[in-house]
Amino acid sequence: MSAPVSTRVEIRAPAEESEGTRLQILRWLKRAGERVTLNEPLIEIETDKVTVEVPSPGNGVLGEILRHEQDEIAPGELLGHIESGAAPEAVQPEAVAAAAPARRPEAVAAAAPVPARGAPALSPAVRRLLTERGLEAAGVPGSGPGGRVTVEDVLRADPAGTTPAAAPAAPAAAAAPPEGVRRVPHTAVRRRIAEHMVQSLLHTAPHVTTVFEADLSAVLRDRAQRREQFARRGAPLTLSAYFVQAAVAAIRAVPEANSRWTDSALEIHEAMHIGIATAVEGTGLVVPVLRDAQTRDLFDTARGLEELVSRARGGRLVPADVRGGTFTMSNHGVSGSLLAAPIIINQPQAAILGIGKLEKRAVVLETGDEQKIVVQPRCYVTLTLDHRVMDGHQANHFLQTFVDTLNRWPA
Repeated sequence: MSAPVSTRVEIRAPAEESEGTRLQILRWLKRAGERVTLNEPLIEIETDKVTVEVPSPGNGVLGEILRHEQDEIAPGELLGHIESGAAPEAVQPEAVAAAAPARRPEAVAAAAPVPARGAPALSPAVRRLLTERGLEAAGVPGSGPGGRVTVEDVLRADPAGTTPAAAPAAPAAAAAPPEGVRRVPHTAVRRRIAEHMVQSLLHTAPHVTTVFEADLSAVLRDRAQRREQFARRGAPLTLSAYFVQAAVAAIRAVPEANSRWTDSALEIHEAMHIGIATAVEGTGLVVPVLRDAQTRDLFDTARGLEELVSRARGGRLVPADVRGGTFTMSNHGVSGSLLAAPIIINQPQAAILGIGKLEKRAVVLETGDEQKIVVQPRCYVTLTLDHRVMDGHQANHFLQTFVDTLNRWPA
């Protein structure tokens, strides 16, 4: 009986990412030589804002791994192969050795053991495998030409009977911090956020912020009346739902707020895909997008927000959830902030709306010649805009419409 034919199945990065999206391999969930099944989670990849799993494209044995942990990759890039129809032992040891660490080749090379002077040179695969197994080249008998250590020699070696490899010296950048200082390495998401903030503020758009104050008395009355009904229908009624509705009204009054600057023209979007900045513990700020907000009523808005925020905080966002936003809203007041300015624009959008903390404030009201002090639930709202796109009077008109919509709810 003839042996089954082994065929290679390509493992590629997701190809549907939008232009400019950066991808990075977080980890391989399988090691070379291990069996994988179709659609089994195989790789975790981090985009600019979310982590996604790449499923196995076939059944077989994970063979060669071409891209390693922390490598930046391009959409659709070839990451490795699956040997379809192969048994685990059929994968060549060299492929296992080259792929097993699943780390950046430069880092592995820097940490790999160096052969003693006069000893035969080690191949990259042998150096990687020695490092992975914690072995010294001098402690592994070589069976290759001139006593050279081969991959098979390393795989046969007993780690308990060899001298462990010396730990590589820490690079200067990772030197121990001064006493009383604790180092917290940057996560990939935090690095992305930092790069985007600097790029937006310093290299792309001139930021300007205008500030208004909103009275939420009418909104809170309406919420008290509808809250229980919405909850029974499965949509918690948050203040954010009202803010989205008011933002839609303001965008209709000032369409430039829902636009994108290009060198030749201003591209104004008809659809209002509103990003909702959401803080996720351990990850940072993500911005899932509520699509077609202009077509939603209050209930549908509340339901859509609940779904997005739940998926964001549960780590279940997919790349499509954070793509294609045309305008962003940041309700920073939920964490106690009264005012934030400027809030960095989420490029390539033209503006970002900020909502401060709701609190009771003493306000002077005038009725004819009479003045009186009353207490009202109020918050500061800001619009940070790309000054290339809008002037101050347009920004003020936007916020005036936004505030009036909330003050007079329901319109």
